[in-house]
Amino acid sequence: MNALAVIHQPEMHRFLVEINQEQAILEYRLVEDKINFHHTFVPPAMRGKGIAESLVRTGLSWAKQQQLTIEASCSYVQKFLA
Repeated sequence: MNALAVIHQPEMHRFLVEINQEQAILEYRLVEDKINFHHTFVPPAMRGKGIAESLVRTGLSWAKQQQLTIEASCSYVQKFLA
């Protein structure tokens, strides 16, 4: 599989992967210097391909570059912070 194109849409507070008109997303809330990743969704047809992991790793990398305090209310993202 080719490298996934993870798109950051800061105006919508999310990271996105789009394949065949289906969207996988990682949504976050930003309050001052804190970011909370609160929702990850991958459509059934896109599951099992590492897309959620790519979204989370990209989101966490961006948050670290911005020197944000990282929180996760999404259980999937919490696994990466453990």
